[in-house]
Parts: sequence; structure tokens; C-alpha cells
Amino acid sequence: MLEEKNDNLQEADGKLGIDSKDSSLNDAIETSISETPIENEISLPEDEIENIEVTEPNHQEALDSITNSNAEESEDETLKDRHDIPMQDYDTFSLDALVDELKKLVNTDKVMSAKDHIEEIKKSFLLQFNHLIEEKKEEFNASNQDPNEEFQYHSPLKTKFDEYYNIFREKRNAHFKHLQSNLKSNLENRLAIVEELKELINPQENIKDTLKHFNELRERWKNAGAIPKDKYNHVWNNYHFHVENFYDYLHLDREARDLDFKYNLEQKQKIISRVEELVNETDISKAFRELQDLHRIWKEDIGPVSKEHRDTIWNEFSELTKKIHDKRELLFESQRANEQQNLEIKKGIIAKIAVLATEKVGSHSQWLVQIQKIETLRNEFFAAGKVPSEVNEQTWAAFKSAVRNFNSFKNSFYKDIKKDQNDNLNKKLALVAKAQELQESTDFTTTTPIMKQIQEEWKQIGHVPKKYSDKIWKEFKDACNHYFDKLKAHKSEENVDEVAAFDNKKAYLETLRAFELTGDHKTDLDAIKLHIETWKGFGKVPFSRRHIEGKFNKILDALFEKLSLSKKDTEMMRFSNRIDTLSENNDTRKLDNEKIFLMRKIEEVQNEIFQLENNIQFFTNTKNAKKENSIVLEVRKNIAIHKESLELWKDKLKQLRNLNKE
Repeated sequence: MLEEKNDNLQEADGKLGIDSKDSSLNDAIETSISETPIENEISLPEDEIENIEVTEPNHQEALDSITNSNAEESEDETLKDRHDIPMQDYDTFSLDALVDELKKLVNTDKVMSAKDHIEEIKKSFLLQFNHLIEEKKEEFNASNQDPNEEFQYHSPLKTKFDEYYNIFREKRNAHFKHLQSNLKSNLENRLAIVEELKELINPQENIKDTLKHFNELRERWKNAGAIPKDKYNHVWNNYHFHVENFYDYLHLDREARDLDFKYNLEQKQKIISRVEELVNETDISKAFRELQDLHRIWKEDIGPVSKEHRDTIWNEFSELTKKIHDKRELLFESQRANEQQNLEIKKGIIAKIAVLATEKVGSHSQWLVQIQKIETLRNEFFAAGKVPSEVNEQTWAAFKSAVRNFNSFKNSFYKDIKKDQNDNLNKKLALVAKAQELQESTDFTTTTPIMKQIQEEWKQIGHVPKKYSDKIWKEFKDACNHYFDKLKAHKSEENVDEVAAFDNKKAYLETLRAFELTGDHKTDLDAIKLHIETWKGFGKVPFSRRHIEGKFNKILDALFEKLSLSKKDTEMMRFSNRIDTLSENNDTRKLDNEKIFLMRKIEEVQNEIFQLENNIQFFTNTKNAKKENSIVLEVRKNIAIHKESLELWKDKLKQLRNLNKE
């Protein structure tokens, strides 16, 4: 390929408001033109043109960098806009953020300007998503009991990503189709123009006609359109080579030629002045982008200068280009240093994951802590940023391997407890069967405690395999709810009877208040007992209206006071009436509390009697025992009272125990 000599640089960055007036010789030049025949016509073979060495080797890397980018943008002008879209570190984005960014980019007017960004997003998304799929598959294989069941994982996020990426592909394909249809014909047109330039220097033709033809060729060249990027440099260099030949070997009017050379020199000097400013620009990327545009203007819009200035001005422009390029390389070196730091961070994260893959823990709660640690390290890994491209795949592989080892270690623990979960499943299935068997029972007195018991047993059983958990819980809950709904309905029916019992007892209280004792002990006692039996016969009253029992007991207490009963008999009758009421109401909690109370009272009275008897022993052993006789008598009296009380408490406890036996 022809490396453009002196005036013909390739590409640069940024845009500058420099006049790029057409440098063609003006058709309107009125000065006389020499028609002297051309004596020094040249025509270099194609292979020689393509191998001319022009730029110094130490500048070539800078020039090639600009050439390659300009060639690409020459083929597709929409690519120029890519510099306006910041290239972000997509490796630090979450899957959700990557999809959102992709959606935004595919909706840009010139989608090809974002193609590099979209491909980077695709790379980052697939790395993360494939890692996620591997983990899900490992979890499936670890927990799946059915060898015939295939792993499936549906991700709405992946569906969205594919949808947006397909939009990009369709736009890209349509763009390329349109582009390719023009590139070939444009290339043929430009090559034809170059061939016409070769033949332009004709000593037999009138110089004015030659000049007119030359200007026409330059105008056609401007409007010829984009060509394939791999042909860009070759075609442009050939074109400029023959344009310079036209200037150098065609004996034009020297004044007109020198004016054109002067104008071109001024334009190139303006470009050099601007590049000198760009050397001090702090935003290196912006400076390089503008430099790229300046190279395009230098090459495509401005014509040649006189021979005595060509090497000098080109070398000056080339030297400044190298300075900006070197600063850009330093920026890249800094970025590579950051990438190396990111690599060290990611290596450290991988090492921490490797340690977690060896720490033994013995409970589900502890594993949840370990899993949270892994999740935190995973987020740190993604947030660490890019690593050098040559080790990117290797780093990802090490990360995935470390996470896979942790998951295998974790899964081995859960495989060990899976047997327990299956045992728990069998236990819960047995409770489901029992609940379903009892759900239609109408023996509420017998069945209700059983149903409550199996509910407690259910709570005590541990986890079951997740795939069965919801199903068996629903079956158990439905059976229990069915039974207790029936029980509730039954109690609602009972409430009607309880309200009737309350009304009867309320009316009976008036009868009882009017009752008068006859004075005959046996007759009055039998009458009171009959009242008690009648009262019990009315049945239970609603819970909220049990205060009526207290009113009944107060009337009984007043009647007992009038009877000539012993204190013990009175107390026992009251006690008997109270526990009968509790028993009828099936108030087992209060009956149990009463039993505990009686046992404590018995123990307290026994301890008191024991203490008093010890006190008597103390007084009888003293020298003045006779003088203390009155005290001893008082103690013995207290002992007798306590023993009488003890017998009463014991009788109450005996009666309560007999009630439980019934």
C-alpha cells in the first residue's frame, strides 16, 4: 500500500473550525498559461507506488493508529458518533443494569455508532449470565431426585436482553446491506478518477482544457462517496500522488500555482497551530479525536504545497502527531495499570472464596451466613472493573471454579441432611393422612384435642424438600381448617342453648331469692341441694354471661349461713358446687389451677404444723417449761386449728381427684 508522502496523513480525533476551502485551481484564473510541452512526465508502476517509504519509523505507529480509525470511519460515517458515547466499564454492571444500557443504546438513531459498546455489553452480560446458569444447574443437580427430569431455567432478563440485541442485529444488517450496495461502485468511480488523473498530463491537449478537466476530476472525487476501509489508504495515496504530479510536472501559470500552494500552506499551518494547542490539552481522548479530524482535513480537503515546504511542514505535523500519540499511550499505560490493580483485587476475592470452600459449618443458619459472604464477594468481583484482556478469560475461569467448589462443598452438606428432610416428609405425610381422616368427625370432645395435638407435632417436625413443602402444607391446612370450621359451626349451635340456659337461670334467681328456710335442718338442706341440682340442670351459659354463677353462689352462701351446718360442711358444699360448675363448662385450665392451689395449701399447712410441733418441743425442754405452759397451750391450740384446716384441704383435693377420675 502506498504510504502517503509528506502531505498525505491518515486520520485523527476531534473537530476544529478550520476553513477547508476547495484548493483546486480556479477555473476563473485569467492569467496566461504556458502551453509548453511537458518534458518530464512520470508514470510509476502500481507496485512501486504502493511500496514507497515515506514516514520515519518512530512516527509510523502514531500515523497508523490514525489511519486505521479514519479508514473505518471513511467506510461508514456513522461511526464518527461513537466517540460521543462514553465507553463504560461494563464488567462492573449488574445484569439488570446491562439490559437497561442495551435498551438505551439500540434506540439511538445511528445504532452503528454504538456497536462497540453493544458488543462489550453482550460480552459482560453473557459472562455473568452463563455463570449464573452454571450455578442454577449445580443447585438443580444437587437437589433433584428424579434422574429423568431435565434442568430448565427461564430468565425474563435474558429474554429482554435477546429482544434488544435482536433489534440491534436487524438494524446492523439493514445498515450493512445499504452500505455494501454503494461501497463497490464508489470504489470503481474513485479508481476510474485516478486512472483519468494518470492520463491528464497530455502535451497535445490545450492547457486550459486540461485545467478544466483537472477541476472536474477533483469535484467528482469529492462526491464519490465512501469506499471499503481496506482500500482507503491505497486509493487516497494514489490519488494524491497523481495530483502532486499534476502540480509538479504540468507547466501551469506559475503565479496561479503559487497562489494555490500558498493557500494550502496557510491552511496546513493553521492545522499545525491547532495541533500545538492540542499537545497541552488535558483531555487526551478529546485531543486525539480532534487530531484525527485534522488529519482527515489535511488529507482529504487541502491540496499540496510547494516542494520546498512539503517535507518541512509534513515533518512538523508528524512530530506533533507523535507527541499526542505518546501522551495517549501513557494514558493507556495508566489504564493498563488500573486493570492490573483490578486483577490483583479479583485474585484476592477468588482466594477468599477458595477459603470459604474449605470452612466446615454444621447448620443451615451457618450456611446462610456463608452464602451471604459469597454473595458479597461476588458483587465485589463484578464491581472491581476490567482486567487485562489477555487474562480476562483466565480470571473468569478461576472465579467460576472457586464458586463452583464452594457450591459443591455446600451441596455436600445439604445432601447429608436430605435424608432427614425425607424422613420429615414421611412424618408430615402421616399427619396429613391423620388430619384428613379426622376432618369429618363429629365427636368434637374426643377429636378436638387430637387435632390440636397433631398441629403441635407438625410444628416440631423440621424442613421437608422444597418441592413438596407447599403442597403438603396446603393439604394439612385444608384438612385442619375443614374440621375446625365444623367445630365452630357446632359451637354456634350450642350458643343458642347457652343463651336459653342463661335466660332460665336468670328467671330462677328470682325464685331462689324468695326461698325461705323452714327451720328444719334436714328439710332445708335437702331443699338447697335440690336448688343446686335444678340450677345445674339448666346447663352452661355463654362465656360472656358467666357472672350469673357468682350471683347464684352469693345466694347459696347466705342460705348456708342461716343453716346450722358445721363450717367444714358449709365449705365443702360451696367447693363442690364451684368445681361442678367448672367441670360442666369443661374449664380444664381452672380445674388444673385449683388442683395446684390445693396441693400448695396442703404443703404450707403441713410445714406450719411441723414448725409449731418443733416449737412445743423447744418449750418443753427448757428449765422453765411450767412457766411457759400457757404459751405451749396456745401453740397446741394453733396446731389443732391447722390440722382441722389440713383435713379440709385434703378433702377438697380428694373430691377434685375423684372428679377427674369420673
